[in-house]
Parts: sequence; structure tokens; C-alpha cells
Amino acid sequence: MITAGVDIGAETVKVVILKDGQVLSYSVVLVGIDMKQSTEQALGEALHKAGITIDDVKHVTATGTGRKHTPFAHDQVSEVIADAKGAAWLFPTVRTVIDVGAEESRGIKCDVEGKVLDFARNEKCAAGTGTFVEAMAKALEVKVEEMGELSLLSRKEIPINVTCVIFAESEVVSLIHSGVNKVDIAQAIHNAIATRTISMVRRIGIEKDVVFIGGVAKNVGIAALLGKHLGIEPLIPENPQIAGALGAALIAREKE
Repeated sequence: MITAGVDIGAETVKVVILKDGQVLSYSVVLVGIDMKQSTEQALGEALHKAGITIDDVKHVTATGTGRKHTPFAHDQVSEVIADAKGAAWLFPTVRTVIDVGAEESRGIKCDVEGKVLDFARNEKCAAGTGTFVEAMAKALEVKVEEMGELSLLSRKEIPINVTCVIFAESEVVSLIHSGVNKVDIAQAIHNAIATRTISMVRRIGIEKDVVFIGGVAKNVGIAALLGKHLGIEPLIPENPQIAGALGAALIAREKE
């Protein structure tokens, strides 16, 4: 049986197609002005890679902030449930899931089957998410893809306020004008995000194993600092962005 999971986030649409529990294909597409068009594009790309048509797909489950705007989906599921299901499939030993995306971060406690036991979300603010990293990269005049590696070069600890993106950006500009090295500022930004994230996850309790997913999980600087604060290295899938879409596709299998 072929199923599909669609995860519509603030910045990207992710689609995963499964056949009998194995990943056939996946796609990641930037969200444009027309979210519906971006979602259809992502689905089309995943179907093309799999060599099938939408008629071959028995069930489609949508998740993410834009899940209600997916007309071809048969049903919807929350990001928390999809995250836990996807993470547990990738790493059966997972008990704590950390998901940091473009505009939201989540901490999830789950059992051996990937069932959600408890969860916590960040406040409705971009600080501590991918959008925050992008804003700080712009302030430092470096590519966002370079931020993680840049932070690893630092050997200093500089405190920075991340309660608000606007204030943090002003603080970064002030540090630049004071002659502080970019690598140290990058490290301070990443450490602030990691600290904020761990504080959120501690509200539900942190248990091994910890899996780090979401687009920000590709940032080696934040991953390293999460490990430092946790005292254990978090498990990161090869494609952390698609974990939620994978979970949705797995949930779709249960509907048939």
C-alpha cells in the first residue's frame, strides 16, 4: 500500500511517500506566496521521483501549520503527533523529540511506540527558531548555511538576549561595532538558541534517547550546543526536515 505525508510549515513544504512502510521518495519545496501551489508542487515532485501518480496513493495525511489548506489530503494530524511517530520510526529508542523549525520549536516526550506522553512549545516568537538564525546571519552578513560552522570556531562565551528578534539584532549590531569577532557572535547566538530550547524541553522532562529534527537540526552549531547542554549527543536523522512528513505518511497507513 502506498501512502503520503505532507508537512506544510512556515518556510517549506515536505512530502514523503511510503510503500509498505518503506520510503519511496520525498521532496522539500520552499513555500511561496501561494501555499496551495507550493504544496501541489512538492507533491508532484515526490510523485515524479517515485514514478507514480496520485491515483496510486491510497491515503494522504497532512500536518504542519498549513495542514488545513491541503485539499487533496484525506485527513490531518497535529505536528506533535506526526513528529513523535516519525522520530520513533527512525530511532525506536527515542523518548524525547526536539523539533526546531522556521518559526516554532517543540519538545515531545513519547513512549516506545511513538505515542505522545507530553509536549511543550516555544512562545509565539521567532526567537530561538530558524527565522532567528536567518535574521542574525543577515546582521552578520554571512550565509545562513555558514552560521553553524562559524560558531564552532569560537573559543569565547558572550551572553546575548534572545527574548526578541528585534532586540537581539540590535545587540548583534552593537557587538559588531564594538569589534567583537563574528565567530564569537555566532557562537553566542547559537548558545542562546540552544539554552532557550533546552529550557523549553525541560518542562516535560528529558529522557534518553533524544532525537533532534526539523530544519534547524541541520545546523551543526546548534546541534553541538544542544549536546553540550544535554550532556548527551542528540540523534539526528540524515534528513531531519522530513521527519514530520514521514510521521504523517506512517499515520496514513493506519487509516486504511
